[in-house]
Amino acid sequence: MRLLVLNAGSSSLKAALIREPEEDTESRTELQRPPGMAWAEPLSRILETSGPIDGVGYRVVHGGARHSEPMLVDDSVLAELDELRDLAPLHNGPALEVIAAARGALPDVPHVACFDTAFHSTLPPAAYVYPLPYAWFEDWGMRRFGFHGLSVAWSVERGGGLLGRPSAELGLVVAHLGSGCSVTAVWEGRSVDTSMGMTPLEGLMMGTRAGSVDPGLLLDVVSAGRLTMPELADALQHESGLLGVSGVSADLRAVRRAAVEGDQRARLAIDIFVRRAAAAIAAAATCLPRLDGIVFTGGIGEHDAQARSAICSRLGMLGIRQPSSDEDGGDALLTPLDAAPAVLRVAARDQATAELLEAAAEQMVVVAPQGVAGDLPAAAPPGC
Repeated sequence: MRLLVLNAGSSSLKAALIREPEEDTESRTELQRPPGMAWAEPLSRILETSGPIDGVGYRVVHGGARHSEPMLVDDSVLAELDELRDLAPLHNGPALEVIAAARGALPDVPHVACFDTAFHSTLPPAAYVYPLPYAWFEDWGMRRFGFHGLSVAWSVERGGGLLGRPSAELGLVVAHLGSGCSVTAVWEGRSVDTSMGMTPLEGLMMGTRAGSVDPGLLLDVVSAGRLTMPELADALQHESGLLGVSGVSADLRAVRRAAVEGDQRARLAIDIFVRRAAAAIAAAATCLPRLDGIVFTGGIGEHDAQARSAICSRLGMLGIRQPSSDEDGGDALLTPLDAAPAVLRVAARDQATAELLEAAAEQMVVVAPQGVAGDLPAAAPPGC
């Protein structure tokens, strides 16, 4: 099977053509979309050179509580996902546009949506129910969902391979650090706690997103008339994080260069980023009966040895040793074999989506939505 995997962002489209079951990546492409251009045009450029395609898989960031497995896409599934657009505006909107364009171009092959939220369907109630009036959860479905699930699932699998142990026997903390950042505690292959919440805004400091801040501060900004609600939403999504504090860039590499040149705000942005990432990792570790390793992934997690070192230097109380400064990228154990907990680096892979796509496409199974947003699982897994 030749599977096309598409990952749409607000202005870019990443595509990978993968041959299964060999898991060979034939090609990778990333296209930028000029403002105002429909996704059909850049997608057509990918299809012109792709050759025969047996199925298309999509990374969809927010699947809500109803979609905890890959779903064959039809009009009803698209309608349900459209209702979640406002919960992940930077991600779900572009994904739905790409799905619509690809279904139009390839009407005779299966199209499968794979959800970042699905991996976190094992969260226990104590992890996903907010300490708010319970009716908000029960009546409105306001709860933690968690994101970066496809990345975390792949990182856990590869982490087990690097440690020479089955991932189902491990307690790991996965730090996905990139333009978006999250930390997830995984016990025996299941998510038991995660830093992102009902939306991808909660948790760590990110490229342009604020992460967790005092809600009273946000109430004050609006009630005092300093910002309207749309202006506040834009500030939290697009003007905060590394960019907001440094005033330089959302890219940590550019912020670091400015810091080296003496820019104090850039230095402060890096310090906040490191402090918050380390705190989130330490908090996630408390949700595990045992910590076997920390896995760094994502653009920063994989490529920025200085960030990894600075974060690990704050985690000595967990027994974390300084990781190797190896900058080659790729999957690697960054601490000695006898180090416990270990520090690992895992490169992001398109195969995580492709494997889900292959299973769903071969079986031609549509997973029926189960429950509603407020449903509690019958049994909670161990953990926090």
